[in-house]
Amino acid sequence: MNTPAPFEIFMVATPGFESALCAEALENGFDGATVTQGGVTFTGTWPDVWRANLQMRGATRILARVGTFMAFHLAQLDKRSRKFPWGDILRPDIPIRVEVTCTKSKIYHAGAASQRIETALRESFGATIAADGPISLKVRIDDDRVTLSVDTSGESLHKRGHKEAVGKAPIRETLAALCLRQCGYSGIEPVVDPMCGSGTFIIEAAEIAAGLFPGRTRHFAFEQLATFAPAAWAAMRQSTPRPTSLHFYGSDRDAGAVRMSRDNAERAGVSDLTTFENLSASDLQPPPGPPGLVICNPPYGGRIGNPKLLFGLYASFGQTLSARFKGWRIGIITSEPPLAKAMGLPFKPKGAPIPHGGLKVWLFQTDKLR
Repeated sequence: MNTPAPFEIFMVATPGFESALCAEALENGFDGATVTQGGVTFTGTWPDVWRANLQMRGATRILARVGTFMAFHLAQLDKRSRKFPWGDILRPDIPIRVEVTCTKSKIYHAGAASQRIETALRESFGATIAADGPISLKVRIDDDRVTLSVDTSGESLHKRGHKEAVGKAPIRETLAALCLRQCGYSGIEPVVDPMCGSGTFIIEAAEIAAGLFPGRTRHFAFEQLATFAPAAWAAMRQSTPRPTSLHFYGSDRDAGAVRMSRDNAERAGVSDLTTFENLSASDLQPPPGPPGLVICNPPYGGRIGNPKLLFGLYASFGQTLSARFKGWRIGIITSEPPLAKAMGLPFKPKGAPIPHGGLKVWLFQTDKLR
């Protein structure tokens, strides 16, 4: 494979977490990463694309911005699309789907623009166009500038590849990783989730402590591009878990959730670092060892049930944490700020709302409890 010139790579962020994603990107060695609307950009080459998909915990997907040109009318869009070197990136044997958005441009009809680009791909490159094609070509026409991006991830990156069982209203792995980061977790302290559901927070925390790549067990769309080098990718995804003496604890009053969590941890390869128990939040006790982080995604009104019935649960939970978890930090996700207030904990001012399952939620967090 010839080494191409560097191009712009875009990491899609959960809205409100762009800065957290940028910090993760810089930690992972993606030099020059900067916050932009909707995510993080940096300049790199195809191996950087592969590594971003493999290693980034908070990114929703990775887009490779492979080309740009000006087009003021459909005929010009057609002509320049035919001249684009598609064969440097795409394979004619892999079906492609084209998605176009138009903003503030003389070309304003996305459907017509999509038809022109699809025809150009078929006639000049021999591509197969399919609505369910595994490769998505995203075309943005903004102020008459056409930007061509390839979605290199395929399925959303929250699908790590080893979590089969999920409970009701689960938190996505990408959002869980970003919330852990926002709460100051870096893999050097224990984590407790007393309402663990399918175990997402605990499994993410254990993987971070063990240095496991989040994308280590799944496939990506970039594996079906002309730029893919299987041997280089195989070498890149090899990693040796680092030893850790930390342990991570999840519990839930639902025995089915506990079974799911154990199964998911087993598939993720972190069962030896995790313990899941069937107990209610009121029975929660701090595990042996140093303090760390308690984080959970408890039930809230817009997600499960009537919020008025949950004030007692939150108040009791807050009392348990205040009495038993001195020296620990707390992180709570909820769509109902009054429920968080009912806990009686010294939460910091809440940040920006976070989209989650069609709702707006907030991450409430404390410093170490005194």
